[in-house]
Amino acid sequence: MGENKFSGSQGGMSRETVCVETNRILDSCRDRDCFEDVRVYLSDFGNEILERTGTIRAKSAEILWCNIAIDPIQFNRGFYAVNIRFYVRVDCEACMGPGRPQDVEGMAVVEKRVILFGGESGTITFRSNKEQNFCQPGKAEEGSRNIPTAVVETVDPILLGSKIVEKKKHHCHCCCCGSDMPDEVLDSLQAPIRFDDDDDTDRRILTVSLGIFSVVRITRPAELLIQASEYAIPEKECLSPTEDDPCSVFRKMPFPVDEFTAGDVPDFRGDRSDRNRCGCGNRD
Repeated sequence: MGENKFSGSQGGMSRETVCVETNRILDSCRDRDCFEDVRVYLSDFGNEILERTGTIRAKSAEILWCNIAIDPIQFNRGFYAVNIRFYVRVDCEACMGPGRPQDVEGMAVVEKRVILFGGESGTITFRSNKEQNFCQPGKAEEGSRNIPTAVVETVDPILLGSKIVEKKKHHCHCCCCGSDMPDEVLDSLQAPIRFDDDDDTDRRILTVSLGIFSVVRITRPAELLIQASEYAIPEKECLSPTEDDPCSVFRKMPFPVDEFTAGDVPDFRGDRSDRNRCGCGNRD
């Protein structure tokens, strides 16, 4: 397949220095967190299954929502605390007897906190929108003052283990109630989740250990000068398969060799110390 190239020397296009508005990254970090024995909240049906089963395993985990709060740190100007809460859906399978698996869905919540530099700004930013006009001014609180923006990138968690424990022996990492859950998260679940932190009944609960890779950064709006040229018409023409040979384009595609290989076997011989580390909040 040919590359879509843009030529900056054809058609008499002129280069000039222009000012663009974008988001500048002031600070960023990457993290590898291991959250051990995180409680999985289940529905009433899921709790009933948990009481009756002898074996249950977590099959997959998916991050449904991420709540981000950013606060300035006192006596350390320019630095901000980024508080992150992940809402993770956990799909499990319980054994109810020989050849009788039962799928169970639950919700786990984990939190982390990082400190990053975000600088300071004394300006207040207001932006126009289509609902504003001369006779319909915007609201005063639509302006943003000083606080930068925190961005979190992550992938779905890695399930490191699961087990059933007695509720009275479990120490909760992040206790939740229904009012703490975003509506978007609750609506995405098949059945209502039961949050019974105030219930003193001794019962079995499900816990999992999750590994999460993430990148966190702080950005601010910035105006930058760059070298730019006028837009160029692409040189490559759009192609489509011919009616008499619909496989012509397919034959020109490179074979995806990487999809058919399992990859190299990792060598742990020189990395035993890191392999044995598995504590909540461990970082590289």
